[in-house]
Amino acid sequence: MEFFKIRKDMPFMRYALAFNVISLATFLLAVAFLLIRGLNFSIEFTGGLIAEARYEQAADLDKIRTTMERLGVKEPQVQTFGTPRDVLIRMSVKDAELPEFTTPNAASGKAEFDKEKFRTAVLAPASPEVTVQRVEFVGPQVGRELAENGALALLVTSLGIVIYLAFRFEWKFGVAAIIANLHDVIIILGFFALFQWEFSLPVLAAVMAVLGYSVNESVVVADRIRENFRKMRRAPVAEIIDNAITRTMSRTIITHGSTQMAVLAMLIFGGATLHYFAVALTIGILFGIYSSVLVMAPLVMWLGVRREDLVKPVQGNKDGAVV
Repeated sequence: MEFFKIRKDMPFMRYALAFNVISLATFLLAVAFLLIRGLNFSIEFTGGLIAEARYEQAADLDKIRTTMERLGVKEPQVQTFGTPRDVLIRMSVKDAELPEFTTPNAASGKAEFDKEKFRTAVLAPASPEVTVQRVEFVGPQVGRELAENGALALLVTSLGIVIYLAFRFEWKFGVAAIIANLHDVIIILGFFALFQWEFSLPVLAAVMAVLGYSVNESVVVADRIRENFRKMRRAPVAEIIDNAITRTMSRTIITHGSTQMAVLAMLIFGGATLHYFAVALTIGILFGIYSSVLVMAPLVMWLGVRREDLVKPVQGNKDGAVV
């Protein structure tokens, strides 16, 4: 399906060096922000308290948030999930140890979190008809394991992409694609470090989704390049790649445009729960288009891809006939 057809090939490879200098500068900036500012990890990674409550009517989040701030909770995280009556509250371990939320334990001599005191102090002022559904503590050790497992998942996914593309096309495509895709991931992380947006498990899921999404675009471009090597036998490599990218432009606009509309709906109507998930996907989609076309393709050319890498040479039989 095509909304439009470009008759003349666009000379992308003519400006490949300029595009990759821009990419390198953006990548280095993202790395600098990660090193200098770091990620603002959520409670799932740093440890803290997560409480779920259910109201009889739609919850007044602003009142809950104001009450928590008045009691001394710094930057309370309050949001709905599922329905407007269900509320999810996150706060640090230090905030959970405030006297308003704890009761001294005579046996241990330590203060323990009291669900009823928490309900009375924080939730009831918004509406007395509320029930605490769940209270869960996430320790720092669990958070560290989540971070390590997330990094391991990214590494395994990246290696899988390289192996897949190397088998399907050629190792040069695998190397170029993983560099381009990791370029997208680092830039997403760089945005989150720069603006100190909360990096949570949904954001990590979005980063993993971007990896798969970007490699799909890389596969499409690589497939067109391989097809062009069969059809355009006398054309130089740069011209073959330009034609491959140009032929996929309409498909790219349709696919990415449709996906971005769905992500935009999540960004606008998804509420606080899906906000940063949608933000990460939006950044990933935009840079995914750029990297698959203007980072991966030039790298393949500079790595020296040849027709012999993708098209098996024609062999002749004893009688001279071509088989």
